[in-house]
Amino acid sequence: MHYPNLQPTLLGEHVVLRPVVAGDWDEMFAAAADPLIWAVHPVPDRYTQPVFRAYFDGALASGAALAILDRETGRMIGSSRYHGYDAALREIEIGWSFLTRDYWGGAFNREIKTLMLDYAFGFADTVIFMVGENNVRSQRAMEKIGGVRRPELFDRAYHDVVVRHIVYEIRKGR
Repeated sequence: MHYPNLQPTLLGEHVVLRPVVAGDWDEMFAAAADPLIWAVHPVPDRYTQPVFRAYFDGALASGAALAILDRETGRMIGSSRYHGYDAALREIEIGWSFLTRDYWGGAFNREIKTLMLDYAFGFADTVIFMVGENNVRSQRAMEKIGGVRRPELFDRAYHDVVVRHIVYEIRKGR
C-alpha cells in the first residue's frame, strides 16, 4: 500500500501551507500566544509556552502538520494537520487547527480547509473533523464549509482531561 504524503506544500490565492519545521517555533508560538484564540478550545491554556510547546512538539512528531502563512506577507498565521489516515476506510481527520484572530471570519479558513480537503480527496473519500462539544465557534465554521454532523460523539484526552467532541464529516464530491 502506498501511504500518502501528509505534509504537502499547498498554495492558495491567500495562503501557503507547508510542512512545520523545528525552526518555526518562535513565529508559531508568537501567532498562538493570544489567549482569545483558545478561549473556547478544549485546551484553553494552549497560549502558554509549556502547553503550546507540547502542541508544537506533537506537530513535529506527527509528520502531518502544516504551517499556515499569509501568501502576500509570508507571516505565520496558524497551523493545521492531518491525522489518523485509515486506508481501509479511506478516511482521514483534519484538526489541531488555529488561526490568528486577525484572520478569522474571512476567506482564509475556507481557503485553508478547501486546500486541505482537495488534497486529502486524492487518497481519501471522507474527511472528519472533531470539534469540542462546547466550541460553538468551530462548530459554526464547520457548518459553513459543509461539514455534516455524525450522530456519535467522540472522547479525546488532553493532558489527562477527557473532552467530548462532535464529529463532522465531509465526503468526496461534496
